[in-house]
Amino acid sequence: MILLKEEAEAHGLPYEFPSRMITLDVHSSLEAVGFIARITTELAKHDMGVNPVSAFYHDHLFVPEGRDQEALDILKHLAE
Repeated sequence: MILLKEEAEAHGLPYEFPSRMITLDVHSSLEAVGFIARITTELAKHDMGVNPVSAFYHDHLFVPEGRDQEALDILKHLAE
């Protein structure tokens, strides 16, 4: 389950990956093979784990809490 840390704590649920969600503001096709792989590979080069979630119109990246700005900077650089 993906939920707010406060919700997990309120229900006594353990959590393992406190993260921040970044939504990719690109209409990505479910047929765009390799799109998320390219992005997660770039984040991995910076020793950053990521939990990608693909939705119908957008993709979401859950990056480690406290590293969200670094992830945004990496994504901006990649977009250039």
